[in-house]
Amino acid sequence: MAARHFRSSAAAVGLVLGTATWAAPPPISIPISSEQGQNGQSTDLSSFLSDLKRSNFLLGDMFGLRTFLSQYGISLAIQETSEYLGNVSGGVKTGFEYDGLTQAILQLDTQRAFGWYGGVFNISALNIHGNNLSADNLATIQTSSGIEADRATRLWELWYDQKLLEEDRLDVRLGLESADQEFIVSANAAYFVNTMFGWPAVPSYDLPGGGPAYPLSAPAVRLRWRPVNSINLLLARFNGSPVSNNSGDPQQQNASGTTFPLHGGSLFLTELQFNYPSVGAMTMPGETTPLGRVYKIGVWYDTEGFADERFDTNGVSLAGPTSNGIPDRHHGDLSIYAVADQMLWRASNDPNHNVNAFVRVMGTPQADRNLLTFSANAGLVLHEPFRYRPDDTVGLGMGFAQVSPVVAAYERDVNFYAEQAQGPGGVAPVYNPIQGSETYFEATYQRQLRPWWQIQPDIQYVINPGGGLADPNAPTRRIRNELVIGVRTNILL
Repeated sequence: MAARHFRSSAAAVGLVLGTATWAAPPPISIPISSEQGQNGQSTDLSSFLSDLKRSNFLLGDMFGLRTFLSQYGISLAIQETSEYLGNVSGGVKTGFEYDGLTQAILQLDTQRAFGWYGGVFNISALNIHGNNLSADNLATIQTSSGIEADRATRLWELWYDQKLLEEDRLDVRLGLESADQEFIVSANAAYFVNTMFGWPAVPSYDLPGGGPAYPLSAPAVRLRWRPVNSINLLLARFNGSPVSNNSGDPQQQNASGTTFPLHGGSLFLTELQFNYPSVGAMTMPGETTPLGRVYKIGVWYDTEGFADERFDTNGVSLAGPTSNGIPDRHHGDLSIYAVADQMLWRASNDPNHNVNAFVRVMGTPQADRNLLTFSANAGLVLHEPFRYRPDDTVGLGMGFAQVSPVVAAYERDVNFYAEQAQGPGGVAPVYNPIQGSETYFEATYQRQLRPWWQIQPDIQYVINPGGGLADPNAPTRRIRNELVIGVRTNILL
């Protein structure tokens, strides 16, 4: 049997919207007001060049464009993320590849625009360019970069958000949304490069089309309720799949991001968040600020139909010679998850110098319809690793993905029936390893060169790529462990 090939999905790419920061790669920051020159006028070229070191944007005020848009309550942010990553050992083949992502976000504040309190209109677009190292070289489950995807220029999100109730305790969002911007995310994990520190492995492989996550989105309605300052409850209903046709590459099925699928079931997400210190918490004179923490528990349920990983509609193994080749169908799929972000230590004389930890776990009890049954991420993040470098960050993290035991049972069936077909004295069947788990480790250093420019060396090591896939270049052994190195740069234009 040919080796099973995993869909090479990219996960979350993030933004800074309001006070929440979810990102992979690091977020685009949309300022409340645009940069202006003296007397509110746009700067000339000489002033632009002299102000470049302290500007929040490479292009500053864009020669007056940001100031002009700000008069109408509009904010514009553009970010270019570029990477050069490669595996120097292991994998299907070794080598380096470039990939890049340009994000553009336009937001309109309805109060600033025409006096309507609490409304935000958001539209964002992506240009994905370069190659895909994970698909070309690695054959991993947990792909090496969160911006890897099919080359395209596409609409990403298009929504309206409205605050309601006293103290903005409720807000409702409606439109085309990407779930990885608010659900199942860890703020500390956003500093890393590997895809699975954003949108996790379980929904990436188990949900139709990989779920409504970068570079895809889906029509949705989302409610956020804050009954007390330390608690948030998120409820959302997405279309069951981000594409209308679940056959083939979902990114090609919706290449422009404009198909707006409205049929095919529903994906429900519920997440309860606990924040401490709570929003607006104050300390008394002489008291020290407590170490911050955010805990989340959640569940998702998708009502679409899911194919069985082992048996056909007659209850016969799909690997068997008498199988009709039509997988049995199951209604619905369920997963439960938990996320924890915890500050462990903060310097008494410098609050920017601190250490944070994160853990995220997700599993599904329904092994018969899922490629993966469990995934986990964990890590440590050190802010200001060197004196006078308050915006620099060092991170050490890991990820783990477990292939479903039903998938493993199917692969054993393949081997059994292959041996049966050979008969006594026959040619030995093709080597078909049984998939298990895949683990990776990542070390990264995000250095802030300018307010608008970051550079990020990165190293990753993958153990048992693909959960133990056979190497297509040497079919009698598994793909060897992989060492991936490279650099990412983020430029806020």
